Amino acid sequence: MMLRFVKPLALSGCAVAAVTLNAAAPSLLPPKPSAASASSAGTASIEWPEFRGPSTNGVAPLLPIKDLTKAQIKSLWKVETPAGFGSFAVGGLKAFTIVKRDVEGSPSEVLVALDVKTGKELWSAPLSIIKKYDGGGDSGTGDNKGGDGPRSTPAVNDGKVYAVDAYLGVHAFDTENGKVAWTRDLLKDNAGVNIQWQNAASPVIDGDLLLMAGGGAGQALLGLDKKTGTVKWKAEDDKMTHATPVIADILGVHQAIFFTQKGLVAVSPQDGKVLWRGDFPYKTSTAASPVVFEDIVYCSAGYGVGAGAFKITKSGSGLSAAQIWRRENECFNHWSTPVAKDGYLYGMFSFKEYGKGPVACVDIRTGKDMWKEAGFGPGQVILSGDTVIAMSDKGEVVFIKADSAKYTELKRESLVKGKVWSYPVLAYNHLFARSTVEGGCWELK
Repeated sequence: MMLRFVKPLALSGCAVAAVTLNAAAPSLLPPKPSAASASSAGTASIEWPEFRGPSTNGVAPLLPIKDLTKAQIKSLWKVETPAGFGSFAVGGLKAFTIVKRDVEGSPSEVLVALDVKTGKELWSAPLSIIKKYDGGGDSGTGDNKGGDGPRSTPAVNDGKVYAVDAYLGVHAFDTENGKVAWTRDLLKDNAGVNIQWQNAASPVIDGDLLLMAGGGAGQALLGLDKKTGTVKWKAEDDKMTHATPVIADILGVHQAIFFTQKGLVAVSPQDGKVLWRGDFPYKTSTAASPVVFEDIVYCSAGYGVGAGAFKITKSGSGLSAAQIWRRENECFNHWSTPVAKDGYLYGMFSFKEYGKGPVACVDIRTGKDMWKEAGFGPGQVILSGDTVIAMSDKGEVVFIKADSAKYTELKRESLVKGKVWSYPVLAYNHLFARSTVEGGCWELK
């Protein structure tokens, strides 16, 4: 099915509440939560509303099958997703992603909304005209130059879907019909300072705020009202990177952790007050998000930087960070953010090892390598219970046991053609994935 630029289509009789949507789509009905999990997980846990999931940490609901070695992966639909490395955001029985298209003769980034049951395009909305990406290249199947296409992932929340384009334009649309709710131009409105290869970070929603970096001096970190786009707070002078911030609770303190050119900086999401900093070097590009495990925050970058981890401590009402280990020029996460389970990181650890870089397990407390398995390249991973769901850069999905002792592969299957630097998504008990060529939805049976 080919995606074409069309005017937004008005939909009728589409409810937003998760329970109503699930009843209307029995094939996507989530498992009934247990009494113990219902209050904490809620209906949001069946969706994947933003970059790296409902908690911004790559953790998904439990897979619907126990024995993955016997699993069948059935393709339900595929569509063309031309160019780009953004992932799907899935909510309200719609899948949202950003693609590259010609709009009235101009190459543009376009947000598309797809029906999760059929892949049918419900509406599309142009974001910005992109004449040429900075330092990119052909984003087809046979090269590794970076690709000329969108790199950010939308976020869907409370009936709106949010997108940030390559030029730091921030856009909010009604999820039902694609009607524009508001737009903001950070380059013009907030003295924004873009970056080589342009923006790749995704919007993060926390409560009533949209959090992002990219503003100028004194307003480098921003908290925008998600309903109107107005600035609720602005802070700091940090220059942005390609990394998306994460939301976490550490030592009882709710915080947003940005990975800027100065290093890690945690702020209070409601007012932008700096809670702690961890200095970390920057060279060329930082693209993987921070990873939190208990009171440890891990970070990594390519281009000779390598990895490190900080321990957060609390004294009175104040927090501070101290580096507990550092591996310079090794333990790379180029743009592939690992997941954490039981004190171990699982993810793609390599730099420019296209098609062959390993998936690996690393002790987040010490930086020690536990095991490596080659042949994945700079793909991406998410975590579901005791299972790591990995997407290789060749388009294979691989289910791996989250075991620090050894690599155990449970299931492998090729899903999409094209180059895959985007994340797999688990929502409504279905798997969603995309490449620079095509994207789709798969049922696990």
